[in-house]
Formats: sequence, structure tokens, C-alpha cells
Amino acid sequence: MADSRRVQTDFDEIALLPGGFDHNAYYHEFLLRALPLRMDEALDLGCGTGQFSRLLAARTGRVICLDFATNMIAIARRESAAFPNIDFLQTDALSWEWPVDRLDAIVSIATLHHLPTEAVLGKMKAALRPGGTLAVLDLRRSASRGGRLLQGAVALPWSVLLNLRHTGRVRPEHEVRRAWAEHGKGDRYLSIDEVREVCRSVLPGARIRRHLLWRYSLIWRKSLEKC
Repeated sequence: MADSRRVQTDFDEIALLPGGFDHNAYYHEFLLRALPLRMDEALDLGCGTGQFSRLLAARTGRVICLDFATNMIAIARRESAAFPNIDFLQTDALSWEWPVDRLDAIVSIATLHHLPTEAVLGKMKAALRPGGTLAVLDLRRSASRGGRLLQGAVALPWSVLLNLRHTGRVRPEHEVRRAWAEHGKGDRYLSIDEVREVCRSVLPGARIRRHLLWRYSLIWRKSLEKC
């Protein structure tokens, strides 16, 4: 779990930097396929500038979006002015009053590693209605140096190609790279084995999958009988 004040400061700076290709956005379609086609109410935890929130809004009656970075929320509200069914809340996920047995879906993208994993997964589990879906995309680490080298050797060329395709650049601008590198110094990512260990106790039956661009996904559906 990262220091929350530092994370907030980092993301207030990152929000104001030039946009570009986003590794998380590459997996948006994958996450959407894991969710119901129509939902009454969904939650986007760590919504950032609201890119995925707007995709959720196209198939959801109401989307609640949480982020504690002031600039992120301000940009998200501005960019989402055409979506009256999105509510952006600047708040800390740990102090927010979570609903119980209510939400059709909860999505968390590159946010869980900033929070106490087991505690927040428990809050998400309780907030979902019976039959609701949890979809998490987050960064992961390889447990071994060899694994990290192999991951980089495969993922880096694909990342370069995607950057070229979406931005015309081999890599992001210098100030963007600098900000993310500085932010990453305080981050700690779970390995796939650690994710599985947490899910065995909190979300039994969760589908956990490695993804190429240094990420993993966790998809879990709440039983139709209340847990």
C-alpha cells in the first residue's frame, strides 16, 4: 500500500501532463466484455480522468466514480459533461461509505495496488448485489529476475508499436516519463501468486489472468445467494 498523500500529489501532477497512449486503455474492451450488457448502477474505483467511466455510462443507469486527486476529478467532470448519469466523487476509498448488496458491477483500473488489497476487496465484495461482477485490472510484478527480463523482452516491443500507432511517437514525452518514473518509486505491485493467495480467502473462484503489458486481471461474480 502506497502513502496516500504522496499518491494524491503525484496524480494531481500527472493529470495536467500531455495525454498519450495508455496501457490501461488497451484493456478497456477486455473489461467491458466481462461486465453485463446493461446495469442499473456501477462503481468505477480510481476513475482518473473518467475515460472508462464514460464507457460504463453507455450501458449503465448510474455510474459512481471515486478518485481522491483533485485535478483528476476536475478533468473527469469537464470531459464527461455530456454524461448526466455519472457522479464523480472526490474521496478516499477507505473513508467512503460503501453500499451493501447494491451495485451491479465494480471496476478498478490500476488502483488496487495503492490500497490495502484484502480490505478493499472485502468492501467491493460486500457492495456488489448478488450476481454482480467485480473486474480489476492492475499492475503486477514478476517474482523472479528472469521473469522480469522475459516479460520486458516480450512486452516492450509491443508497447513501442502501440505508442507509434496511437501517438506517432516511440515513447511518451520526457516530462510524462519522468512523472511516472518518480511515482513508480513508491509503488509495490503484487505477484500473480500473491493475488491468488488473497483471492482464495476473499474471492474464492475469481478468474485471475496475466496480461502482456505488465498487468493482471481479476474477474469475480458474486453468488446469487448473499455471501
